[in-house]
Amino acid sequence: MPLTMAQPNPDASDQAERQKAEALSAQGKRLEALPLLEDLVRKNQSDNEILVELAAALVDHALTLTDKDAAAKERFRAKDLVQKAWELGNTSPLEENLRQLLGELPANGAIKFSDNPAVDKIMLAGESAFSNRDFDEALKDYAKALELEPTNYSATLFTANTYDRKNDVAKAGKWYQRAIKLNPNIETAYRYYADMLAREGDMSKARTMLILAAVAEPYNKIVWREIRAWAIINNTAFNIVYVGVPLPPKDPPSPNAQQSQDLLSAWQAYYSVRDDWQKGGRFQKQFPNEAEYRHSLPEESEALTASAKVLEKLKEDKTGHELVAGNPVAGLLLKLYEAGLIDPYVLFSLGDDGIAKDYIAYRAKHRVKLEGYMDKFVMPPALNRQ
Repeated sequence: MPLTMAQPNPDASDQAERQKAEALSAQGKRLEALPLLEDLVRKNQSDNEILVELAAALVDHALTLTDKDAAAKERFRAKDLVQKAWELGNTSPLEENLRQLLGELPANGAIKFSDNPAVDKIMLAGESAFSNRDFDEALKDYAKALELEPTNYSATLFTANTYDRKNDVAKAGKWYQRAIKLNPNIETAYRYYADMLAREGDMSKARTMLILAAVAEPYNKIVWREIRAWAIINNTAFNIVYVGVPLPPKDPPSPNAQQSQDLLSAWQAYYSVRDDWQKGGRFQKQFPNEAEYRHSLPEESEALTASAKVLEKLKEDKTGHELVAGNPVAGLLLKLYEAGLIDPYVLFSLGDDGIAKDYIAYRAKHRVKLEGYMDKFVMPPALNRQ
């Protein structure tokens, strides 16, 4: 991401230093950019863009350190810089991704690649080589790790990413596919593969990979930031799908408001089902092993389906058809119902802490449905770019 001039009147030497740091960071040479970024931050600790770039460089530098405590110290410093940049107003994708990843650091600040100490040591060596842009050495280390632990996802993914950095698209693609096959429920390989495909101009296949990434981990914000970036590049936007069921009215409608009453009956069906789940014992019957009530996929799906069935019946006469067609909420709900995609909508758009607990089991049986929902409702195909 290009850096912008944060200082109103930088002198020529600072401007040259900044431009060089920008060029190195853009080339992925963050270790070479590190001393320049350190100097720029010393001169201006309120430059939120440089703070983020320095944090990214420190994360790379931590991988080159054999002293685990020193590496952890670098990561925690990077975490502090990212937090400061956020407080100063930086909301760039790099900032947001670093803030998320560093926020998930364990208490000791260590990164662990395997429970096998020998594999973990080799992986750390590979990461050090990768950070130093010694890609051939990194590939050797990842290969050694895979000899000892053939199912290591990180070693497989990093092999793909290393070939990607070497611009060997064919090998990178094969290794990304191996990582995906190894664990289709981790978003990272899909996302990295999508990045490479987009750089190569294959926006359609990149879109497919991002849809699969969202299905793998729909509650991971990094995935959606990547989808947003893809949409911007392709002159489109992903859709925020939401059926805003109206709240029950405090007062009954007037006798003359028949049309409002017709639609109200659909929303009353929704709240009737919700009430039965929350107060009528439906939750306990559906989830006998859970002691406390939670919002769930079957509850929300059943409630929305009940509304949709009322709307479907209402559409059978001319007046009702016009009424439903003129109501965006009713129209969207019927489209989801007719497509058989209410369940995916609930999981993706209404995935609170309760509903999210039902996602893994649903994905195991209905992956194609989830992909279809993303394709039809959320992520439009790329427009022709000018």
